Amino acid sequence: MAVLVHILITMVAVWLTTLLPGITLGGRDTPAQILTVLAVAVVFGLVNVVLKPIAKTLGCLLYVLTLGLFGLVVNALLLWLTSYLAGELGLPFHVDGFWPAFWGALIITIVSSALHGVVRRTRTPGEERPRA
Repeated sequence: MAVLVHILITMVAVWLTTLLPGITLGGRDTPAQILTVLAVAVVFGLVNVVLKPIAKTLGCLLYVLTLGLFGLVVNALLLWLTSYLAGELGLPFHVDGFWPAFWGALIITIVSSALHGVVRRTRTPGEERPRA
């Protein structure tokens, strides 16, 4: 269930990036666009799972020297790579360059963090409510 929620959150975040200039989502109708965003969210998730730990390990010094801001560059490059892979898979999703990828990755990070925070705060039935 947690994986499904994570994919849905990533879908919303990726969809919001398509409102930026330089990031395009093709598709003739709404169901096709939803499936495209779903596929791109899965590809983006797989790229992050596989490559982000490697990038963090190799760029550890840059993360420390920039107080973590290098992570924004890494996220932008991973989104740009996702765009390339989406094109190779025949998905109508394209990021035009580094700067659209940078701003898109920033939006994905902010929206994903906010939505994950909302999901974490919801409680399941039978769970005790925290006392303030």
